[in-house]
Amino acid sequence: MKNNAAIISVGNELLNGNTIDTNSNWLQLRLLTASAQVVYSCCVTDDISEIRTAIKYASQKAGIILITGGLGPTDDDITRNAIAEFLNVPLVYHHEIEEKMQKFFARINRPMVEKNKIQAYLPAGTEVIDNPLGTAPGIFYSDNDKIIASMPGVPSEMKRMFDENILQKIENFAKKSQLFIKKLKLIGAGESNIAEKIGNMMERGRNPLINCTVNCGIITLHIIATAENQAAAEKLVTDDTARLSALLGDLIYSFDGESLAEVVGKKLLHCKKTIALAESCTGGLIAKQITDIPGSSGYFKCGWITYSNEAKISQLGVKKEVIEQFGAVSAEVAEAMAKAAREKSGADFALAVTGIAGPAGGTEQKPIGLVYIAIASEKDIQTEKFLFGPRDRDFIRQRTYQNALNLLRLKLGI
Repeated sequence: MKNNAAIISVGNELLNGNTIDTNSNWLQLRLLTASAQVVYSCCVTDDISEIRTAIKYASQKAGIILITGGLGPTDDDITRNAIAEFLNVPLVYHHEIEEKMQKFFARINRPMVEKNKIQAYLPAGTEVIDNPLGTAPGIFYSDNDKIIASMPGVPSEMKRMFDENILQKIENFAKKSQLFIKKLKLIGAGESNIAEKIGNMMERGRNPLINCTVNCGIITLHIIATAENQAAAEKLVTDDTARLSALLGDLIYSFDGESLAEVVGKKLLHCKKTIALAESCTGGLIAKQITDIPGSSGYFKCGWITYSNEAKISQLGVKKEVIEQFGAVSAEVAEAMAKAAREKSGADFALAVTGIAGPAGGTEQKPIGLVYIAIASEKDIQTEKFLFGPRDRDFIRQRTYQNALNLLRLKLGI
């Protein structure tokens, strides 16, 4: 449990929507560098009993407890009181803290008011953590089972205090074991399908632990191993990665947390191949995803946003008769768009998409969410039909660009 960490964010403003808690996310990432894994995180109001209860609950789950917020001079800054109650100790006055505060206010040419003196009181038995950017000192407590580090809620003050004074203490506390993490990203199957394929590898309490998250159609498997040293932890993850690769095959598109656009771009660059686009329902979204990647000029030729039938005819040369016979949303039109984009651009590959993103325009035969994706290459034209609806417009567009890039990925053999 020593390597488990908990984060408690204090402040009414975090719960009423006025302030976004960015501190927790930053701390989670930094804790991984110290081989500490966050198992619990919460936001609590400016209430002594609430804070004390959160600390007590966190101490049952984690050996490392980080608290942000509530160390200021106002009446709602009561984190120091809650820590004192949890430790069952009184608050003790520190003359040296008040002296530092007076010097701080003198430097900025402002008077120090009486209320600031409360910041010189810390729970008995705790250490002072210096705050070079503000007046609120941090609080540090440790025993054989746990450490508690309380920091200001101001992000700049919290980050500097953590990096300069707390991170090393955490590393020393958690040094008996090491953590190694790898992220596998997948597309093309649902969460339940993935879970069925990998069987008991997702059992709780297993080492490595495998967590699954889903975001907009992308599944990420987080492989988290703990061992006595980094090499042993890495081997556990490597072995599991090999097993997952055998079970999941080409559903995995990234072993390093890369986006689809990054993976496809690297392959195109490596193979010295180029891509052109002809987009209808996505309105340029695929082009944006590709060109968001630095260096994309090395493989992206150009793109057409032929949203209307007239544009498909005049800009790409799709025959009017084909649109009239099969409709703008059809395999035949998608193929014609892809073929024309490749020929006009001189690219090695061309992607074309046409579909009904809604919220209107669907019929019984061609419902909202119907999309055709075509890939033209020197050898052939591959066309796939997808039904993403009925969902909202953004959802359908996002799924379209993801599946278009995934089809290209598979065609490139990655």
